[in-house]
Amino acid sequence: MTSESNSHQGDHRPLSAEQISQLTRQGCSCDDWSKIQVAGGFNAGRVRVTHFSGHVKLGVFKKHVSFYGGVARPSGISNATIHNCTVGNNVYISNVRNYIANYVIEDDAVIDNVDLLAAEGESSFGNGTEVAVVNESGGREIPIYDRLSAQTAYLLAFYRHRPEVIEKLRAMIADYTASVTCSTGLVGKEARLVNCRIIRNVKAGPASVIEGINKLENGSINSCPEDPVYIGPGVFAEDFIACSGSKITDGTIIYKCFVGQGTVLSRHYSAENSVFFANCGGFHGEACAVFAGPYTVTHHKSTLLIAGLFSFLNAGGGTNQSNHMYKFGPVHQGVVERGSKTASDSYVLWPAKVGAFTVVMGRHYRNSDTSDLPFSYLIEHEDESILVPGVNLRSVGTVRDARKWPKRDRRKAPEKLDCINFKLLSPYTIQKMLNGCDLLAKLKATSGETSEYFTYHSVKIRGSSLTKGIKLYNLGIDKFLGNCLMKRLENRQPGDIDELRAVLQPETEAGPGKWVDLAGLFAPEGAVEQMLSAIENGDISTLEQLTEAFKSMHADYSAHEWAWAANILQQRLGKSLDNMTADDIIDLATKWKSAVVELDHMLYADARKEFAATAQIGYGLDGGQKTKQADFEHVRGTFEQNSFVLEIEKHIVDKTALGDELIRRMEQLCGVCS
Repeated sequence: MTSESNSHQGDHRPLSAEQISQLTRQGCSCDDWSKIQVAGGFNAGRVRVTHFSGHVKLGVFKKHVSFYGGVARPSGISNATIHNCTVGNNVYISNVRNYIANYVIEDDAVIDNVDLLAAEGESSFGNGTEVAVVNESGGREIPIYDRLSAQTAYLLAFYRHRPEVIEKLRAMIADYTASVTCSTGLVGKEARLVNCRIIRNVKAGPASVIEGINKLENGSINSCPEDPVYIGPGVFAEDFIACSGSKITDGTIIYKCFVGQGTVLSRHYSAENSVFFANCGGFHGEACAVFAGPYTVTHHKSTLLIAGLFSFLNAGGGTNQSNHMYKFGPVHQGVVERGSKTASDSYVLWPAKVGAFTVVMGRHYRNSDTSDLPFSYLIEHEDESILVPGVNLRSVGTVRDARKWPKRDRRKAPEKLDCINFKLLSPYTIQKMLNGCDLLAKLKATSGETSEYFTYHSVKIRGSSLTKGIKLYNLGIDKFLGNCLMKRLENRQPGDIDELRAVLQPETEAGPGKWVDLAGLFAPEGAVEQMLSAIENGDISTLEQLTEAFKSMHADYSAHEWAWAANILQQRLGKSLDNMTADDIIDLATKWKSAVVELDHMLYADARKEFAATAQIGYGLDGGQKTKQADFEHVRGTFEQNSFVLEIEKHIVDKTALGDELIRRMEQLCGVCS
């Protein structure tokens, strides 16, 4: 209960004989009036045709309540049965067809036209519910709780090889679940429950709006005034938790699900045993045993996501996967790494692993693993899976996605549960490009320069695509390393070579080595291992400490990134930072400038395709070529004035100037050193 509601608890007193008489005249009844207590200033005239039973506390009813369309009604209670409840100030309760039982109803709440609102027995309101994600047959269950983050869930699901970590995390969650378990439900301050059917063992947080639902059972609606939760018409939800800013409506059915901050499930979406983290979107389709990391979105009918890990995914209509080989049951699972897209009617046979920022087109019946070949196209051709490595680096769609995600963050709550890094190029993706370059070179060496196709993990790569892939990956690597270097030396003018070398030294040793993507959070594997050890030895013993560990890791990204980049630069240059020269920086800046401009020109050419004659088919229906072009330009605009095209042009100019400016500073340093 809120502090405002608590402030009235000491003021309650038994009803006077006059108040009992008035309530009786107004159609009210009670098994034992002595069990009814009211706050000072209670107005019996605001309570009509209501039956009370058990112990009930009532607040004062003075204000009017606003409804849609400008309608205002006086607060109070009418046409209801109230059993064992505490009702706060200025609450509006009307037309409860069955009863309200065992609830605390906080100030200014509205309960109108509801069939049943009841808590029965001890309930944890969805907390502790075991959700069988990724592997439908079990083994990766996540016990959900009110403050579950994508990162905590990731550890629980994917670090089963550290049983002591899992055991201790589950114990922490069990302790939290026990702390919120009680026999009384909650309707929070200013919450609204309107035109609802059955609500059992549900905690509705402050400012939540629940209207037209069919059934809610065993759940927590963790709304807040800054970012209310909306649960709308036709919803069935059981064993669930909905976080701030989430929206579940339009006939959606969920069972054993966690719905993260800013997530929208709507238009007859169906989900079971799934977790959805920040800013996911589910419309029309279905999810089963899904770990949906941040920004997993599916908009279309006949789209099934099943038994997989996804994040920053855009699933096209008819997307499907199979996890059942009709042998040991639905035991197979898949991973689609961040930023990928699936085209309409795409299909992947699990088990499989799809590399980051990959576009999947067609149907793939072999168990492929392209995780070390990111930014690719995975295409079906004559029943074969064809991989085109790196080609998505030059796609305007990839860049557009990376820029739109932070702008589409719907979370408004004071605290954001999930740590999300939106970077397109990071140590996580660049390490995969480095691996990709190595494996493509080895394929070429082992299969021969003249081979038409190369085979890798059940996919085929054309010889020409392999060569282009190596080039694109090297451009991406040069761009990222240059980005890190430019950022490191930004607004710094070392006085001599020793100062330059001092500036280049990392502040941490945690960055080098493998990096992982913890469902939105990039981190060095070494830092994650340290955290896991801290959980095992008890240094991290509470959920609050775990949250702080993730936040600290997230905040340290820049320092870790430079430590990783500096290590790679030393490897590629064949010298340590202590031996770095101004000429080395000039060479790196020149290479960075060239990579940025070349990739931007590729994006520019890709954008131009969207304005070609083929893109204008269907425009200017009743005219000739001039009408078609004019219609297209009025709807889509011109290539020259397109905002994204103008942004690319500006990016080329700005980055060229930035590189030239660093080169001038290093040339000055060369002059000083000489």
